[in-house]
Amino acid sequence: MTTVAELEQDPHAFLARIRPVGWSEALGGWVVCGRELAMQVMRDPETFTVDDPRFSTAQVVGPSMLSLDGGTHAEHRAPFEQPFSLAQTRARFTDFVAEETDRLVSAIESLGSADLRRTVAGPLSVAVVAYSLGLTRTDAATVLDWYQDISSSVSGVAAGHPVTAEGAAAFAELHQHVAGSIDQADSLIAEAAHAGLGTDEVVANAAVLMFGGIETTEAMITNCLWHLLTNPSELALVLADHSLIPNAIEESLRLEPAAAVVDRYATRDVTLAGASISRGDFVTVSLAGANRDPAVFTDPDLYDVRRANARRHLAFASGPHICLGMHLARLEAVSAITALLTRLPDLRLDATSPPPYGLVFRKPSAVDVSWVA
Repeated sequence: MTTVAELEQDPHAFLARIRPVGWSEALGGWVVCGRELAMQVMRDPETFTVDDPRFSTAQVVGPSMLSLDGGTHAEHRAPFEQPFSLAQTRARFTDFVAEETDRLVSAIESLGSADLRRTVAGPLSVAVVAYSLGLTRTDAATVLDWYQDISSSVSGVAAGHPVTAEGAAAFAELHQHVAGSIDQADSLIAEAAHAGLGTDEVVANAAVLMFGGIETTEAMITNCLWHLLTNPSELALVLADHSLIPNAIEESLRLEPAAAVVDRYATRDVTLAGASISRGDFVTVSLAGANRDPAVFTDPDLYDVRRANARRHLAFASGPHICLGMHLARLEAVSAITALLTRLPDLRLDATSPPPYGLVFRKPSAVDVSWVA
């Protein structure tokens, strides 16, 4: 039997073995890892819902757009749809992202070595989330602490552990700060409150945006750096042609999506690719597995920055719960990867830098690199 620890380390062999769907004793549920089947499940909230007491995120932060379906989900999500559209994302965030990227890279440029997760990817994602949520009066270290405690608690619940005291305390602090920022004129949470969401609803959705935004962006940048720096021939292609950077990021998302799984619960008896799923069964959609479906992606385990269909990945999910912040995450990742490859010559990964790791959220714990200062 494949254990949770083995899935955290490297789930890909298990996912290839059970594709398109199979039972995981370790997770206590079905794992959907074929691309077409994954899309079918995510696009059918009436049969496969997130609105269940077992949903991990809701246990930590309460009901939000992430853990609701139907009309209530639409009410929670609607205030954020327009602000996170492609046009609004570019108009609101492009200059801020560029300035923060420049500031962070400038701070390390002369050092010759650094952990790019802790010095660039993490701080950039935290700064953008704080800016978008109107938490500019809260220092970045505090926001990062909240995020780490909340996301660790969510990951623990997904693995069968109770909500941590640290996760509950972090959410309580976030609640206090967000509630105090609701009247700020130019923030997404202010817009949500003015659209009719109550304070608890605004805070729950702010928490989802916070750890989702930080995790997605930090992991996109760190995973892409890890893939490029462990594939020298692909890195050489990107260095010779920076127009490949966006596709290099998409291909990294395909191989190691920041959020590896999304959880659902069956509302009725249903058959999926011959698997008899009963009402109430836990059904986890493996985005990591769907993204390596050989029926869609040739040589699915290969990192290929010129892969023509890399953007067919499901790293941002699909259906009514598709990631709200995907345009912002892409903007940040392109900005960071471009700056790092341009301004840190002969960038190379230290031999001790670890590969991506995690059950729900997958990324390297560090990206230790050196360059010619």
